[in-house]
Amino acid sequence: MSLNNVFGIAGSAMNAQTVRLNTTASNLANAESISSSVDETYRARKPVFSLKAADLEAPFAQNDVVQAQGVEVLGIVESEAPLRQEYNPNHPMADEEGYVYYPNVNVVEEMADMISASRSFQINAEIMNTAKQMVQRTLSLGQ
Repeated sequence: MSLNNVFGIAGSAMNAQTVRLNTTASNLANAESISSSVDETYRARKPVFSLKAADLEAPFAQNDVVQAQGVEVLGIVESEAPLRQEYNPNHPMADEEGYVYYPNVNVVEEMADMISASRSFQINAEIMNTAKQMVQRTLSLGQ
């Protein structure tokens, strides 16, 4: 595996974690938003990741097994968890039955996800920095 692959793999991982951090921030920002109907209520979102596979022609593909070459974001899906429903007939956003609806965002889970994404981003940034230092040291050998 060449160092160019290292930069590509770590870069794709950093890109994926940026998407993860953005969706987590969106979920946290909307965690306490209120709606008067189920259809208008914000739903938690999660990114879906997949391995970015190398070509079978790649020099490090072994025995017809495709090696991973990074991470790609397939999309962002909405959570199917039930919404929080609260009986509050005096609230101006209450529906005709007196209910208001809150998003299905679990703040504790989102905070843990944010910490995990942040640390993963940081680790991949350190990988890129280490690879850069290795390239610089290799270039200085000829001097």
